[in-house]
Amino acid sequence: MSDAPERTGPWHDPIVVEVRAVRRALFAASGNDIREFCRRAREQQRASGHAIVTRVSEIREPPAQTEQSSLSSRGTG
Repeated sequence: MSDAPERTGPWHDPIVVEVRAVRRALFAASGNDIREFCRRAREQQRASGHAIVTRVSEIREPPAQTEQSSLSSRGTG
């Protein structure tokens, strides 16, 4: 016989419940506006005094097309 309580409903993790409650409160404080939420988060990052690391986007130029590759991609020939 097991001493574990029998579950009759869905599983609830108290940490997940707490995190979701905090998320709802923060989002509500931003008027449920994602742009305002992000603006506030960036403001708090700046005010924290910690180094802010951002990912540098890798924008690459598409390869230059030659006249021959341009013609073959159109299906001519």
